[in-house]
Amino acid sequence: MEKDNKETSKIKDLENFKKDMTGKPLTTNQGLKVNDTNNSLKSGERGSTLLEDFLLREKITSFDHERIPERIVHARGSAAHGYFELYESIEEYSKAGIFTDTKRKTPVFVRFSTVAGSKGSPDLARDVRGFAVKFYTQEGTWDLVGNNMPIFFIQDAMKFPDLIHSVKPEPNKEIPQAASAHDTFYDFVSLTTETLHNHIWAMSDRAIPRSLRMMEGFGIHTFRLINDKGEAHFVKFHWKPTLGVHSVTWEEAVKINGADPDFHRRDLWDAIEAGQYPEWELGLQIVPEADEHKYDFDLLDPTKLIPEEMVPVKIIGKMTLNRNPDNFFAETEQVAFLPGHIVPGIDFTNDPLLQGRLFSYRDTQLSRLGSPNFHQIPINRPVADTHNNQRDAHMQMEIPKGQTAYFPNSLSGGCPHLSKMAEGAFHSYEERIDAKKIRTRSESFSDHFSQPALFYRSLADWEKEHVAAAYTFELGKCNHEHIKERMLWLIAQIDTDLANKVGEGLGMEIPKDIEQPINQAIGADADVKKHQPGKKKIYLEKSKALSMAHTKFDSIATRQIAILAADGFSMSDYSPIKEALEKEGAMLKIVAPHGGTIKCDKGKEHKVDAAIATTESVLFDAIYIPGGEKSVSTIIENGKYIKFINETFKYCKAIAVDNEGENVLDHTFVANFKEDGAIHINDSTDKFIKSIAKHRNWDRREHSDKVPV
Repeated sequence: MEKDNKETSKIKDLENFKKDMTGKPLTTNQGLKVNDTNNSLKSGERGSTLLEDFLLREKITSFDHERIPERIVHARGSAAHGYFELYESIEEYSKAGIFTDTKRKTPVFVRFSTVAGSKGSPDLARDVRGFAVKFYTQEGTWDLVGNNMPIFFIQDAMKFPDLIHSVKPEPNKEIPQAASAHDTFYDFVSLTTETLHNHIWAMSDRAIPRSLRMMEGFGIHTFRLINDKGEAHFVKFHWKPTLGVHSVTWEEAVKINGADPDFHRRDLWDAIEAGQYPEWELGLQIVPEADEHKYDFDLLDPTKLIPEEMVPVKIIGKMTLNRNPDNFFAETEQVAFLPGHIVPGIDFTNDPLLQGRLFSYRDTQLSRLGSPNFHQIPINRPVADTHNNQRDAHMQMEIPKGQTAYFPNSLSGGCPHLSKMAEGAFHSYEERIDAKKIRTRSESFSDHFSQPALFYRSLADWEKEHVAAAYTFELGKCNHEHIKERMLWLIAQIDTDLANKVGEGLGMEIPKDIEQPINQAIGADADVKKHQPGKKKIYLEKSKALSMAHTKFDSIATRQIAILAADGFSMSDYSPIKEALEKEGAMLKIVAPHGGTIKCDKGKEHKVDAAIATTESVLFDAIYIPGGEKSVSTIIENGKYIKFINETFKYCKAIAVDNEGENVLDHTFVANFKEDGAIHINDSTDKFIKSIAKHRNWDRREHSDKVPV
């Protein structure tokens, strides 16, 4: 009875809320009625966003100041120091010193993060990962503030508060944390079809990386490169990890979050401390300005990527992270990245999301760090000298000298003086503008299905299975049928087979007669038909770079190998494989029945890295079981070891055993699959290493659901 009363009360509250809001117009905080809260004011459909846009400023300012001091987005972060070195000069495209001087070793500070969760959320949430790089160049600080996915959910910064409000915990109950699997997010996505491209990336394994060191980074937006002659080229920035791009499965991610919610943070820290320095190569996709309208998509649309088959990525340098922060708060937490921090040779485009970020990020740092002097915090200090007439303000840490703080002046000899372009002064690209002020977006932004479809077509079969499973899981967490129906219809516009798989998992038919959802990213006065998402185009059948099946599989450096052993394990088995794996850069951890030490059959003591009761198989990339009758007997009698091995098999990882170690497999599910390509029984170490480097034996996945764990 009490439960029924509570449900009745909830329904009544919802009805009262709807009644209170019915018929009420959207207004500003000053009561001004608004006819478009989806588009910023621009100089023409594809023009730059205008500073006078008071609606954008009010909406973004309110959003940026919602919380303090934790970041509203990207709150959960990890970071490291390092350096960038240029392979070859690209002076024909850019005059930036970082792109022309191959003798430089530019210091960098890089922060990785999740987007949706709070500072205390777990590392393995299904989420986009932030990938922000601060270059301390001789000409000033350049911040390349991007993600591990090449596109973003929305096309205009005006929609950013709506996107984040939809994915954050629902305000009436503050759940779920760091999760997109709930009604408000899918209500927004299903009504804002421009989100579908980034969304399908988030449903792929890219959203649950194996390591921060094993994910790509992207600048997302189209920027400009400017050379000494003032000539411009469009550019997109790519970070390619030298270890390849690898992920975990969703089931593993759930278990890792329970076993070690700091998994990514610990992995990055431990790798650097061990001297296994993470590396990424910087690549550029460069497009002549004359080719701006050459493609079936708009270069200024941040929900679109340029397939590498159309514009190859030119690798020009490498970034290495070689030092952990000395203090998390002082560095990782207080670092401030601003897309507006650029140097001569790099400039912006009229991408409306980028234009909004140029305002929003500075406003956010003013809220978080409490002062316009946040650039004086050590981690944010440029290496280039600074001289200007800005003074005072909260937390002023410098002691400016002299009588004058204005320009022009004669009392200080006109100093600090202005610089000429030839002396390295920044000069904005002189783009011709001839347009009406208008609150809309270009019709060329209206293709919302073609690139999600290209992404899905490009995936390997196992990747497609994971995408379908992710959609099914996420939509299965939604409670409103009409939201699931809208999403299922939209997925069908991307790929019918994908929609059928998701529909089967949800127990739903793909809607046949549903009206195409009106894209909410248009204004009340806009031409609705003009801005509807068009039917998908196939301008490229597949793009190899979009699938992780084509990443690098030539290294086992930093891979975590669990050595399952107890007292009496065979040193003659263990010693050569230990030497070979460590030579390749792998990290071996002895997982024993207890902590402390164990003795091998030679009587030598070995430090235990983890007791079997305190660790889980999902924290490792492969396992090895040496022989030794006493050791093997102990392992067989412990059920946690059997579960450990079964799970390793279930998640398609490599397993190697020597001599009596095979007896352990006979007590597991693996006993029926000893011919599996990644099961090595008294096999060569080289073959085991190659299996680890392949990351997974995905051919095994057909047996995964049958494995008892």
